[in-house]
Amino acid sequence: DLFATAPETLVIVSEKVSTMLVRLLFTVSCLVFVYHGVSGEPLTFLETVMRLYTKTYPERPLLPEYDFIVVGSGPGGAAVINRLSENSNWKVLLLEAGGEQIPFSEWPLIVSYFQLTSFNWGYKAEKQPGQCQSMIKERCRWPRGKGLGGSSVLNYMIYTRGTPRDYDRWAAMGNPGWSYNEVYPYFLKIENMTIPELKNSPHHSTKGYVPVGYNPYKSEVVEAFLESSKYVNQSKIDYNQPENYLGFSRIQATTRNGKRVSSYHAYIEPVRSRPNLHISLNSQVTRVLIASETKTVYGVEFVKNGKKRIVFARKEVILSAGAINTPQILMHSGIGPHDHLKSLGIKVEKSLPVGENLQDHITMAGLAFTHNSTELFTYNTMLAQALTMMYNISQGGGKGSIPGGVEGIGFIQTKYNKDPSYPDIEFIFAIGSLAADSGHTVRRGMGISDECYNQAYKHLEEKNTWTIWPMLLLPKSRGRVLLGSRNPLKSPLLYGNYFEDESDLWTLVEGIKLAVALSRTPPFQKIGSQLNPVPMPGCKQHVFESDEYWACTARQITATVHHMSGTCRMGMHEDGTTVVDNELRVHGINRLRVADASVMPILIAAHPMAPIYMIGEKAADMIKSTWDQLDNKIIR
Repeated sequence: DLFATAPETLVIVSEKVSTMLVRLLFTVSCLVFVYHGVSGEPLTFLETVMRLYTKTYPERPLLPEYDFIVVGSGPGGAAVINRLSENSNWKVLLLEAGGEQIPFSEWPLIVSYFQLTSFNWGYKAEKQPGQCQSMIKERCRWPRGKGLGGSSVLNYMIYTRGTPRDYDRWAAMGNPGWSYNEVYPYFLKIENMTIPELKNSPHHSTKGYVPVGYNPYKSEVVEAFLESSKYVNQSKIDYNQPENYLGFSRIQATTRNGKRVSSYHAYIEPVRSRPNLHISLNSQVTRVLIASETKTVYGVEFVKNGKKRIVFARKEVILSAGAINTPQILMHSGIGPHDHLKSLGIKVEKSLPVGENLQDHITMAGLAFTHNSTELFTYNTMLAQALTMMYNISQGGGKGSIPGGVEGIGFIQTKYNKDPSYPDIEFIFAIGSLAADSGHTVRRGMGISDECYNQAYKHLEEKNTWTIWPMLLLPKSRGRVLLGSRNPLKSPLLYGNYFEDESDLWTLVEGIKLAVALSRTPPFQKIGSQLNPVPMPGCKQHVFESDEYWACTARQITATVHHMSGTCRMGMHEDGTTVVDNELRVHGINRLRVADASVMPILIAAHPMAPIYMIGEKAADMIKSTWDQLDNKIIR
């Protein structure tokens, strides 16, 4: 009997030993990564080990044709994929340029580490005057997620819907069906609220795919932030309800048990086994295929493992590749500004303002305040506590569960805002600062130069700090995305045009001044908060804390908050500034839709992740409605 069961016993023992070895490698690589920062080999080693530890799925052989092809698995694409594949009669294909999501990405605190990996497209905006002047080569980094989950793997997990006014403005711009009352049911459909005091609120739901809750760890310093609200005529609010949007709150984040929940985890992983849903990873779409005579999309071209491939779409192609990649794909397909495409020798299928109207939330990321609370949050303390942090996060808590260090947000008004109920600045409150990780990740992810960091922040590395990023909510400046060449695998040219409208600069200056004033309220003074007194390199010619000084710092450390949008603007074809209609169909092209942040006519006054989920859910309903009424005729 013993010998009869020996092979089975050996297999079980072998599996357990293998699992233990992988876990050991995982732990060692994490420690190596934390100790050495993010330079060179430790990062490569970590990625390699993490991929061994990552759950993988065998890819089903691709069919020559599908009913629907969805490009991109961020919040918009993930929702579309899930809902369309609910119909077992429809064959649905997801094409994702990146690979599987790795476990390490679920750790909220180290979000900035992943901006330095292959999970980031690694885009850099072009050098322009008056912005990003303390960045390497004066080029801002624009992180975008590459892999299952898209940018929901790289973001700070902050879940904000925006205000009723945001969506009512969309509707007023020629987009019936997009008013707040009309999109509100989709926000409820998305959400699984886990905050006890909000679970029974009529403004929240517990039935959706996306968990939304407070971080399980709460620092002493965020208490000072929340208590300071009353000293600046604000109150503590639930910012995801429609009545009052001005005030302070802990962040509501897309986490579960202290770990990140990406769009992949929320919408795709639970349905990945559906037989009618196929997923092709490491598949970069280069263009959609258009029958020129009928202006009908019939498939896509993509590159996988270095080889060009084609797959056909019986019904529709839905682009959810984001505000940079979606316009890039469209332009390489011949849909875009006529003169720009002609200059590159690309055949024009439809002249549309693709890539224009780029909007982004920006901040001055250089504020730093020291404090004397017992909350230790420096690189060396984190290193000393690395094993404890790893254990705590595995149990669903601890400092490692703070999303990028961000614990609170506040929506406020500056003197330039004439609407008494609408914010124009958001405070993003974080424990730590650019120096909290000794310059290893956050500042490298942003591309801040050694000169700037060493002069203005290095002295803070062994001090307890906190920061506020004042985020410009209503930018008037508009950027653009252009192609740099005919090669669809080359990065596009990105122009933020930050501060092109100078009112953006002075509104941001007011936000900076209000953040500094907040640091001098009693709750912050109780923990000994002090503004970093070292002036920014390049701004020493200005009086410290003067308006001119703060304007200079905003031009030095101009930072995106990763909210690029608007590059395939939704609206009526007749006004000449739009790319898709109110049902997200590309003007003049049949069977092609867009469902991501690029369709936003105006960027909402909040973080756009929740609205992008909403766009995906609404897109899926519109697609279903269309094809439930049509036959299954194949068009080529």
